[in-house]
Amino acid sequence: MAAAIEYVRGMFQWTVKREGIIAPDERPPAVQSVALGVQHIFAMFGATVLAPVIMGFNPNTAIFFSGIGTLIFFVFVRGRVPSYLGSSFSFIAVVLSAEAIAGPHNIPVALGGIIACGAVYAVVGLIVMAVGYKWVEFLMPPVVTGAVVAVVGLNLAPAAIGYMTSNRPATDNFGILVGVITALAVAIVAVYAPGMLRRLPILIGGVFGYLLYGLLSNILHFGGPFIDLNSIGAAPLIGWPALTSPKFDMHAITLIVPVAIVLVAENLGHIKAVATMTGRDLDPYIGRAFLADGVATMVSGSGGGTGVTTYAENIGVMGVTKIYSSLVFVIAAVVAILLGFSPMFGALVMSIPQAVLGGMAIVLFGLIATTGARIWVENKVDFTDNKNFITAAVALTIGAGNLVITQGDFSVGGIGTACIGALLIYQILNKFGLGQKAAEPAA
Repeated sequence: MAAAIEYVRGMFQWTVKREGIIAPDERPPAVQSVALGVQHIFAMFGATVLAPVIMGFNPNTAIFFSGIGTLIFFVFVRGRVPSYLGSSFSFIAVVLSAEAIAGPHNIPVALGGIIACGAVYAVVGLIVMAVGYKWVEFLMPPVVTGAVVAVVGLNLAPAAIGYMTSNRPATDNFGILVGVITALAVAIVAVYAPGMLRRLPILIGGVFGYLLYGLLSNILHFGGPFIDLNSIGAAPLIGWPALTSPKFDMHAITLIVPVAIVLVAENLGHIKAVATMTGRDLDPYIGRAFLADGVATMVSGSGGGTGVTTYAENIGVMGVTKIYSSLVFVIAAVVAILLGFSPMFGALVMSIPQAVLGGMAIVLFGLIATTGARIWVENKVDFTDNKNFITAAVALTIGAGNLVITQGDFSVGGIGTACIGALLIYQILNKFGLGQKAAEPAA
């Protein structure tokens, strides 16, 4: 009992620091801490809301469970790894495939797969806590993790285009026009906006696209369908999040579980990045972080939320502000939970036109794909080595082509087959020493 009390006490102790770099176990003054927490909400907001909308999930519920998941993560790592857990884009493609089982938008079946994925992820965390994380780096070197991350973005590309073109005649380019302008707005904010605004490209670009669509459609009648403003006004300001019970289906589970590989690679990279920024050794917390993220994903899926993961957007904000206090993320989590209790907020999010969603998705999914290339560059992956060259080539082709393997009730989608393929091919070539240098890439 005394040990448990001391554990909790250690989590909620922060030394006040008013200037300079602020470490995870320190905090700014109270007012500044609250302001920074709200800022982190804005940083994750665009992506965390966009993911559930694309998957057909309730955005209120997703925001609510992102806050719950962040608090779970905080407790498991004792507040030593400052991170926010938001909706993971790695789930989108496999969840959309799983939802098609037994009819369109079968959310309960997808939730069962998300829970199973979280369970596998949590088990990986327990193994890392027991034996360390070096085996993860051995199984998933940068060439594999980069390929897996890139595959997620490439596999999602058709969904982004579909949002701008679905339910429209081939000659109707209104959705494409708004989507492309929205994507351009996101890009301009990301590159040219001043200060912290540069960290909010999805949010600001999305708001611009929403207003543009409303002007062109609702006011000038250049295209449609109109934004339904009545549903926003009719929604109550305060209400309970809509909860959905999961249903376990082996087909959906086998589609979604391989995403755990992506989450492990993603979380490991984020923890390493935070460790570099804070100057703290966070290796002892890697297993705890995996376990926490897995448990948070299971809890989220149990109530109708998306799978969650640590967010690069919030890590970017920490890099700019040099404030790494874990208290700031506790505040952000509480604000997110409160947003989950506003159906009016959910109605506003659900009113976002598909064309605008498509524009935001073009940038986000593209960034996921190029993040894989960034992993290769930052880790100096040698593509003159056939071992690396072929591993990446096969994984990208399988993932972009969405190779699905089905045997009875067992099915693995394109992301899963690409992940497994990358792991097996690299280890086979590495084991047998088939990594001779290539004079030049094959034509």
